Amino acid sequence: MSATVVPLPPNPSSETIDFLRRMAGMVSGRNGEMLLRAASMIETLSQRAMSAERLYHQAQEESTRNAELRESAELASDAMVGQIAALRAQLAELTAATAAERAAFDAERGKLLELMQHAERHIGKLTTELDSLRASVDSFNETAVSVPIEVLRLARSQFDYLSSGFARRGDPISQAMSEIGGFAIDRALTAKPDPA
Repeated sequence: MSATVVPLPPNPSSETIDFLRRMAGMVSGRNGEMLLRAASMIETLSQRAMSAERLYHQAQEESTRNAELRESAELASDAMVGQIAALRAQLAELTAATAAERAAFDAERGKLLELMQHAERHIGKLTTELDSLRASVDSFNETAVSVPIEVLRLARSQFDYLSSGFARRGDPISQAMSEIGGFAIDRALTAKPDPA
């Protein structure tokens, strides 16, 4: 329960104190002492009342200032609570988006690893096939000679010439050997397509 403070009139106590002191000067003995004591008490009480009034006004101003500060602190607190809620929502969205991106990344990484393993297996097969082909080509190169077709045709005509020469001389064995060589060249030429 708050008390209502009524401000004191500006100088009524000083007039009263002056009056009591003048009266004490006119009256002697115990009455004079009582009047001086009363004047002193009034002065003390008056100073205390003014001091209490000043303190009350200061306390009232401080209370008003504290109420204003509390109100602005509550407004700031409400704003901060709103901001924190918005930041939490944003953090939840970012966390969900990050989790989705991570899952997509892991899936893509898995696909790429699968492709890489498949490619490595395929490369291994191709390397084996290439080694086999190299070995086959190497063995073929050991038994075959590469000759241009024109050289084979020229050799064929040479065998024809030799065969007819052996036939005129009456050498049937050399003639037969020349014809066998010519037939072998014919087979090689028929196996190769004629360039256009």
